[in-house]
Amino acid sequence: MTSAPVPERFAIYYVPGAATALWQLGCRWLGRDPEGGSVPPRPVLPGLTDADLAGLTVAARRYGFHATLKAPFVLAPGRDRTELERSIADYCRRRLRVQLPQLKVAALDGFLALVPSAPCDEADSLAADCVRHFDIFRAPPAPAELARRRAAGLTPRQVELLEVWGYPYVMEAFRLHLTLTDRLPADRRAALEPALTALFRDALAAPAAVDGLALFHEAAPGEAFNLVRRYYFGA
Repeated sequence: MTSAPVPERFAIYYVPGAATALWQLGCRWLGRDPEGGSVPPRPVLPGLTDADLAGLTVAARRYGFHATLKAPFVLAPGRDRTELERSIADYCRRRLRVQLPQLKVAALDGFLALVPSAPCDEADSLAADCVRHFDIFRAPPAPAELARRRAAGLTPRQVELLEVWGYPYVMEAFRLHLTLTDRLPADRRAALEPALTALFRDALAAPAAVDGLALFHEAAPGEAFNLVRRYYFGA
């Protein structure tokens, strides 16, 4: 009997430029460079060991430093990776960069992340367009995945978005963020937030922009997501 193929997944993310201080510090903070595969040395935070930092970022490290635009998905029947890559390249040639407001460290749904300090309609519009445009490549979620999502305390509207788009935090429920930690108790978040604000202060001084899309790949369930390729707008 032939075994069923392992369901690899793809995701479309925003990532800062490879040469920027923000990308390099984000990878150091999470303890993994999803593009080069290296394990950079973690920054020093008073009172926290490397093991402490690793424990704060288990899930975040697996996904890599990023902001989600099209959440992880299994390829739909009849679609393949080459077609997806070609579609992303064609899409990016027609897009212009989106300047982001100043980013800041903030609590979001139980974890800490970098978020825009002011609304950014252009970024929200880009995310919604990515969700719609690339949805032809997404296979419907498995029943177990839908049940897991519904059990997370979604609002009725988020359940509707989940059923339509396979992910509940899209369209008006979307908020651009680059995840820094896993979900933490409130007291732990409150203690860590000022330290992360100080750590990222210099890296956030330079303006950030969404100047392209990044294709990430998970080879098998539970494995790390790796950055396959960056696609630049207008290129």
